[in-house]
Amino acid sequence: MKIKKGDKVIVRTGKDAGKEGVISQVLRDAGKVVIDGINTRKHFVKAGSGNQGGIIEKSAPMHVSNVAILDPKTNKATRVGYSVDNNGKKTRVTKSSGSTLA
Repeated sequence: MKIKKGDKVIVRTGKDAGKEGVISQVLRDAGKVVIDGINTRKHFVKAGSGNQGGIIEKSAPMHVSNVAILDPKTNKATRVGYSVDNNGKKTRVTKSSGSTLA
């Protein structure tokens, strides 16, 4: 999986298509990502000792194929590849503009 926590992505499909966000969690085994403020679900919390109950909005995981990384130069969706420099260090590179990702 070429997507990491902290990457800025755009949602390609679903009810939140076109929205942008930052990845807060990557679930590698399930092939899913959690994006802050995207794909929200209502979670009902029961009042307990010391905490107040109510309805909270949580971001649910979505499949990694439904998102694309935003290119830092053009601010458009792009694919990601790898580049190896002379020292043998592997870096992520955008396919459209060739700029490196953190």
